Amino acid sequence: MHFPVSVRSFLTTLGVFSLAASLPAAESKPVRVACVGDSITFGAGVEQREVNNYPKVLGGLLGAKYETRNFGRSGATLLKQGDLPYWKTKEFEGATAYQPDIVVIKLGTNDSKPQNWQKHKGEFGADARALVAHFQALPSKPKVFVCLPVPVYQERWGINEPVVKGEVIPILQQVAKELALPTVDLYVALSGKPEMFPDKIHPNAAGAKVIAETVAKALAGK
Repeated sequence: MHFPVSVRSFLTTLGVFSLAASLPAAESKPVRVACVGDSITFGAGVEQREVNNYPKVLGGLLGAKYETRNFGRSGATLLKQGDLPYWKTKEFEGATAYQPDIVVIKLGTNDSKPQNWQKHKGEFGADARALVAHFQALPSKPKVFVCLPVPVYQERWGINEPVVKGEVIPILQQVAKELALPTVDLYVALSGKPEMFPDKIHPNAAGAKVIAETVAKALAGK
């Protein structure tokens, strides 16, 4: 497959080509990347969502040796007792059946809602560990990446910045450290970019591109 010079330069810089070669996939079989998450993964609020959601853009950056799929569910929580647990969605079932080689988990934003966090925040760390363990136990033995949620530029639908920044992110960082998992810092990547969040919660196409580029760098170990 021939890549445009700009794309090839980006991929070469990230070391993505060498990454594909280092993963346990047959030459004729692409590396399967499951993007697990909420509405931000799904692409809610993204113009021309079908082509501009971050997993789709990520697939374009990674190239033919990779296959990315979007398993985002709007409103989903990492908490098992949240108001819409990711565990109980068809997207969770789909990501499991996909037998991915890589899993990128981007959850935690909806967990900050009062009805979720105030009642069940003590369970968040354990539920995060359980979700990681679920995927690690698959026959495909995927490598799991944990995303730190994007900033919240205005409280809406109960989603709020103090909980995301001050509580959700530190717990995810601690879980990732304990389990020796790589993190993808979407909070830093999208800080100071309110113009990319028209509704103050969901990134637009430009923001989705930043997410895709940040995830691509993480996959390449950058």
